[in-house]
Amino acid sequence: MDHFQYRDNQLYCEEVPVRKIAEQVGTPVYIYSAATLEHHYTSLVEAFVEIEPLICYSVKSCGNIHICRLMAQLGSGFDMVSGGELYRILQAGGAADKVVYAGVGKTDEEIRQAITAGIACFDVESEAELENLRSIATEMEKDVQAALRINPDVDAGTHRHTTTGVKETKFGVDLERAKDVFTRFGHVQYLKLNGIHLHLGSGGDTVNPYIEAIRKALEFIDELRSSGFEINILNIGGGYAADYTTGQSPSAVDYAEAIVPLLRGKQLQLIMEPGRTIAANAGILVTKVLYTKRGGEKHFVIIDGAMNDLIRPALYEAFHFIWPVQVANGYAIKERSKTVSIPGTQKVDVVGPICESSDFLAKDRLLPPLARGDLLSVFTAGAYGFAMSSQYNSRPRAAEVLVEGSDFRVIRRRESYEDLIALEK
Repeated sequence: MDHFQYRDNQLYCEEVPVRKIAEQVGTPVYIYSAATLEHHYTSLVEAFVEIEPLICYSVKSCGNIHICRLMAQLGSGFDMVSGGELYRILQAGGAADKVVYAGVGKTDEEIRQAITAGIACFDVESEAELENLRSIATEMEKDVQAALRINPDVDAGTHRHTTTGVKETKFGVDLERAKDVFTRFGHVQYLKLNGIHLHLGSGGDTVNPYIEAIRKALEFIDELRSSGFEINILNIGGGYAADYTTGQSPSAVDYAEAIVPLLRGKQLQLIMEPGRTIAANAGILVTKVLYTKRGGEKHFVIIDGAMNDLIRPALYEAFHFIWPVQVANGYAIKERSKTVSIPGTQKVDVVGPICESSDFLAKDRLLPPLARGDLLSVFTAGAYGFAMSSQYNSRPRAAEVLVEGSDFRVIRRRESYEDLIALEK
């Protein structure tokens, strides 16, 4: 569910015409709906209310401090993976004691920064990291809480670059070695290893991988408890699905109906780390048609957005629904699908101006007739869109805009050429 709809053949974000924003701010531009962010967060809170999880918004998905501030005001905790993200969280008014810290390569400086801030829990990825965390906590004479990330060897069936829960991965510890890790670190001073962390990556479009992974984790927790270890945290990570096409993903209620019965009565604090399920459908990328071109049997639509603005199609072969911001009669869509059956559409590749053949946002896509100056909306771009953008080809990064009802404001200005070289002077 999101707040981007067509009215009178024109795309709106909440109560604001998208064309109005593009005309005032320029393109390419990321546009976020505050109401959509709030809806997806509160849907999770309400669906899981029985077991009162700590929901930690994943900053890496969309880390603008204005969006983080909105999440903090809603009551969200945060999932961080770097010292820079902790800085963003604190600048946005986030509560450090509702922050969990994952990532395989935490530096000593980042660990000290997190301990000093008083974060809730470290999600630890290896024995070597646990040893270093124990050493730094001892040096600082500060108690720290940690959850060991285990790999339940569950393949979520997603892209190879976003699968993290299988046995052979840089993330976490496989189940065969995890018991030995608790034996070594389960009862040491300053380090309270009392949690299990799971993360399947992008978990696919069903709840089944989560059910399988949680069942394996609960069996392991029972084994640890029977051996005298105190385990009171289960962090099931993130990766929950989002609707890149209409009706593609399970709802918050679907996840809760599958997960809550597994955890009922287990005396475990549930932690969740949602990112794209909150942010993805809350954002679009708006880009302008520069040229149309025919090459052999191919038709190309060349736009001012590029892989540096949205790298997911090139990197993950990801699908994003694309449609004009303003359409002729008969072309206003209500559902977003990989296949469009509207008379008059034409199969095109939507490509950007970067000097790479992989610079595309869509291939062999059916779109209405387009002309120079038309605006296109790239949907479900709120997660891992701007967050993964770059200045490749010396292209200034896009502006970001937040819409709240009938108002909108720039929450990150468009970069200038001066910004490109500011740190090189």
